[in-house]
Amino acid sequence: MKNIVVVGAGKIGSTIAEMLSATGDYRVTLVDRSAAQLAAAELPAGVETQELDIAAPGALEKTLAGKFAVLSAAPFHLTTRIAEAAAATGVHYLDLTEDVISTRRVKELAREAKSAFIPQCGLAPGFISIVANDLASRFDTLESVRMRVGALPQYPSNALNYNLTWSTDGVINEYCEPCEAIVEGELTEVPPLEEREEFSLDGVTYEAFNTSGGLGTLAETLKGKVRTLNYRTIRYPGHAAIMKALLNDLGLRHRRDVLKDIFESALPATLQDVVIVFVTVSGRKNGRLLQETYANKIYSHRVGSVVRSAIQITTASGICAVLDMLADGSLPAEGFVRQEDIALDAFLANRFGRAYAQHEMASRLAS
Repeated sequence: MKNIVVVGAGKIGSTIAEMLSATGDYRVTLVDRSAAQLAAAELPAGVETQELDIAAPGALEKTLAGKFAVLSAAPFHLTTRIAEAAAATGVHYLDLTEDVISTRRVKELAREAKSAFIPQCGLAPGFISIVANDLASRFDTLESVRMRVGALPQYPSNALNYNLTWSTDGVINEYCEPCEAIVEGELTEVPPLEEREEFSLDGVTYEAFNTSGGLGTLAETLKGKVRTLNYRTIRYPGHAAIMKALLNDLGLRHRRDVLKDIFESALPATLQDVVIVFVTVSGRKNGRLLQETYANKIYSHRVGSVVRSAIQITTASGICAVLDMLADGSLPAEGFVRQEDIALDAFLANRFGRAYAQHEMASRLAS
C-alpha cells in the first residue's frame, strides 16, 4: 500500500480520500486545520484524519515524511505552501488548482525536484486539457481549439441559475483574474466574464464566458501551433450579467470576502448537478478543413455508500486517476508533468478515469 496525504477535508478532499481508500491500494491520511470539518467528512473506517495547521513551520513536512504523495484539495491560496513542503520532503505532488500564479510557482519547484509535480489534475484545468490535446493531435495543422466546461444545478431556482457545487474561493477567483488565450496566433490575456456566447446542447440553451485558469498549461504548449485557443465556463443564460453587476458595478471584486459570505449565506449547495464538457477543435487533415467535437455530460450518483455531486465525482476521479497512473509507472516520476502529457485513452481506461468514460456521449471520429 502507498501512503497518501490529502490536504483539505471539504467536499472534494473527502471524496478523494474515500475513493482512494476503497481500492485497498492506498493508505490515506486526510488533513485539515478544522476539527469540525474533519468530523463532518463522510469517511470510511480506513481513512485516518489529522487536525493540522499547515501554515505552522515544519508541521506539514513532518506529516509528509516517508509518504508516497500529497494531494492538495485545499483553497488555491494554500497551493504553494503544500507544494513547497512536498519539494522539501521529496514526495510526489498533485493538486486541483485553477490559479495561474500558484501553478507557475509549482513549475519552478519542479525544476529541482526529485519527485513528480503534477498540478491542475481536476476537471478544468485537468481533464479538459487531456481531451483537447487528444483532439488536436489528430490534425496536421490547427486552426482553433475551443474548450467549454460547466458544473450546473440540474434544477436552477434562483436569478443566478446557480447553486454552490464547488469551492466558493475558486469560483470567485476564476471570475476575477485575467484569462489566458491565444488570439490570432498570439498568447495574450483577456478579461474574465467577457466574450459571452450562447450555444445549445441536447435542446438546452447555455451561455459561456471567459474565466481564469481553465486552460492550464495548454496555452503554452500550443503557442505557435494554433490561431485561436480559449476556455470559457458554461452557465445558464443570465448568470454572467448578474455576476458582472456584483463584481464590477458594486465593486465586490475588491471585497472577495464579502462576496464569499453572500454566496455561502444565500446560495444553497446541491448534489443534483450536471457537469458538461464541450470541446471543439478545427484544423486541416490532408489539406481539408475539418472539425471534431467532444461532448459529455456527467451526473451526480452514488459512490460507495454516499451520493456525490457530479463536480465531486469528476474532480476527485481526475486527480485519483493521475495518482494511479503515477503509481503504476505510466507517468514520469520526476519533474513537471502537464495534463496534456496524459493520453486520453489511458486516462479513460483507468479505474478512476472510467467515471468519465461510463457516461461518455462523445462524438469522436476515427483517426
